[in-house]
Amino acid sequence: MKPLSSILLALVLVLGLFGPVYSAPTAQVIPTISIVSVDAGKTVTVRTANYPANDSFNVTMGKFGTRGIGGTQVTTVNSGTGGAQTFTFNIPDTLTSERMIAIRLESPTSGYFSYNWFYNQAASPGVPNTGNPGTIPAGTIPTISIVSVDAGKTVTIQTNNYPANDNFDVLMGKIGTRGVGGTKVTTVSSGTGGTQSFTINIPEALKTDRQIAIRLQSPASGYFSYNWFTNVTTTTPGPGVPTTGGLPAGTIPTFTIQSVVQGSTVAVVTRNFPANDTFNVTMGKFGTLGVGGVSVTSVSSGTGGAQTFTFNIPDSLKGENRIAIRLQSPTSGYFSYNWFYNSTTP
Repeated sequence: MKPLSSILLALVLVLGLFGPVYSAPTAQVIPTISIVSVDAGKTVTVRTANYPANDSFNVTMGKFGTRGIGGTQVTTVNSGTGGAQTFTFNIPDTLTSERMIAIRLESPTSGYFSYNWFYNQAASPGVPNTGNPGTIPAGTIPTISIVSVDAGKTVTIQTNNYPANDNFDVLMGKIGTRGVGGTKVTTVSSGTGGTQSFTINIPEALKTDRQIAIRLQSPASGYFSYNWFTNVTTTTPGPGVPTTGGLPAGTIPTFTIQSVVQGSTVAVVTRNFPANDTFNVTMGKFGTLGVGGVSVTSVSSGTGGAQTFTFNIPDSLKGENRIAIRLQSPTSGYFSYNWFYNSTTP
C-alpha cells in the first residue's frame, strides 16, 4: 500500500506527514502524534491520538533524523484521560535555528512512545494564517494523499477535509521544497469539498526526477496541503488494492513498523490484510517502495486482519540508514509498503 507518501501514511501521513513510524509495546493500539502548528524558533503544537490514559511522557527534541532519541528533554506531560489531546512545547535554544526538528514523546513507565518531525517555520500544514474562518471546522486540516503514479506523465491524488467552493493552484517541485515556488501545473476546484480525486500532469522539467513534491494552495482562502511521491509507475485503481475482490470495497491493507534491531531484524504489524493469502516480502533502498528489492521470505496472512511478523534485514542492506519494505501477494495483487530507520528501536 502506498504510504500516503510521505505523508501521509496510509500511515499518513502527512503531513508533515510523511515518513515517521510510530511504535508501541502492543500490536493492537499505536499511539501517534501529529503536528498542528509551529511558531518558528519558539513553540510547536502537537496532537496525540490513541494515547493510553494516566501515563506520563517525557518530551524530547533533537536534530532531524534522530527521532528525538537522546534529544533535549523539554518537559513531561500527563496523558490524562488518554486518546486525543493537544500540547504546545517550547523549542529548546539549541534547536531554534534548525530547519527541521524531530520530536518524541516517550513514557519511562509503560514504554509507549511516538515520534514525528516538523519544519521550523510558521504556519501549520494546510491551515492558513488568514482566510475564511469557518470554511472548514476549527482544527480540521486539509490533506492530500498519493493514489497512483504514471511515471513521468501523471500523478493521481486524493484530497481529504477540503473546504467547499475553493480553487487550488497545483504546484510541483523538487523533493524537499514542499512545492513552494514550484511549477504551476493547473488549478482545480474543490467543489463540494471533503474528498475528491484529481489526476495531474507532471511538468516537463520534473519528468525525470526520482521524487517530486506536490502542493495544492488556494490564493483566496490560504488553505494548502503538500505531499511528495516517487516518480515510479504504481498499480491502479489504488495503492494496495487489486482490481478484483478479497476485501470490502475501499479497504486498504497497511502495515506499521513495530520495532527494529539495527542491521538484523524488523518487526511489522499488519492491518486490514485479507485472509488466506500469501505475501512475498522484499526490502530495498529507501525511496524504491520495495519494488525490485531483495526477496526476504514469504508469509501467510492466516485469518487476515492484524498480525505481527519479524523479518531479517538482508546483508546487502544492513549498512543502509533507511530501508524500504514491501509485502505483495502474487496471487490476489494486494500489497503494502513502508520504510524504517535502520537503528534499534524501541
